[in-house]
Amino acid sequence: MIYLDNAASTQVHEKVIEKMIPFFREQYGNPSSIHSHGRLASTSIQNARKQIASLINADSKEILLTSGGTESNNTAIYGAVSQNKGKHIITSSIEHDAILEPCKRLEREGYRVSYLPVDKYGLIDPDDLRKEISEDTCLITIMYANNEVGTIQPIKEISHIARENNVIFHTDAVQAVGKIPIDVKESGIDLLSISSHKIHGPKGVGALYIKKGTKISPLILGGGQENGLRSGTENVASIVGFGAACALAKDHMDENMVYLKQLSDRLISRVVQEISHTTLNGHPDKRIPNNTHFTFLGVNGEDLIIKLDENKISASTGSACSVKIQKASHVLKAMGFSHEQVTGSLRLTVGITNTEQEIDNAVDILKKVVRELRAVSPYKNKYNF
Repeated sequence: MIYLDNAASTQVHEKVIEKMIPFFREQYGNPSSIHSHGRLASTSIQNARKQIASLINADSKEILLTSGGTESNNTAIYGAVSQNKGKHIITSSIEHDAILEPCKRLEREGYRVSYLPVDKYGLIDPDDLRKEISEDTCLITIMYANNEVGTIQPIKEISHIARENNVIFHTDAVQAVGKIPIDVKESGIDLLSISSHKIHGPKGVGALYIKKGTKISPLILGGGQENGLRSGTENVASIVGFGAACALAKDHMDENMVYLKQLSDRLISRVVQEISHTTLNGHPDKRIPNNTHFTFLGVNGEDLIIKLDENKISASTGSACSVKIQKASHVLKAMGFSHEQVTGSLRLTVGITNTEQEIDNAVDILKKVVRELRAVSPYKNKYNF
């Protein structure tokens, strides 16, 4: 099998698994307990919190542990707006559903939400943001890097605009953290969402960075864990694994960025040159290094995924979180793509476990599969495949 869906989830690193195993066997105490088993679990959580904070240059006290990116996003949105009198939220038209769905609910509850447009590369225009801000604006939430096409937004400029207008700024950085350097202090971000399983950690754990002084209300009430912001007994083993994954990402950031870009560049170069009527989507330069996203005219993306899977290649058309719903990509539609372009899209995301040989083998198989599908395509004569 050749796995090229690392934006959906990554293989848990062996060193991460090693750190987690003791917490399933002998170190099983409840971190809220005051005996030695509990204290050991609590200390392990605090160590992991420091590792998570270090990856984004935050203070460990600014890290709220969650069940993943979706909970972090929901906590950021609901927690922030509940602390503000304003009833206006600004987001982008290409956000993950973990942002868009809470915004839709808040609209039904009386909030006004502005959805900023994007250009053909998936970039927002900061001037559009400036124009939308009003005295009633209580939150700006714009993703760091898009989960489908990989485009990186002008985060520092967005943050500067938010600070100028005294508006809380949240960014869904699930696809960016661990792939590119992120410094929350330098960027001036107020809230930032992270997910463990995107960076070779376990599933079901994540974090929300909350800048010191930023007030949010809790979503989950109970025993008062996480300084009262998220009650419930902590998932110690997964938190420890998450911390270990963050430490590995930080220690190997430079070399991983170079390696991932080499693999992506090789993939992009061969696909665009060797498969006709194919385009690379997203920004050519301002993109996370592991993401490639293509449109193959005359081919249905879902058929392509099935055929690739039959040939032992794992890929996707976009967000794995919503693929079973079978809906057209709102990201590509917002970027101005036609129906034909949207349905012919394919996302291939590389990881540190991939090799150049795998990339070459994948391209060879992709060429064959596209050729087979185009041979029976209703667009065969239109494009003279």
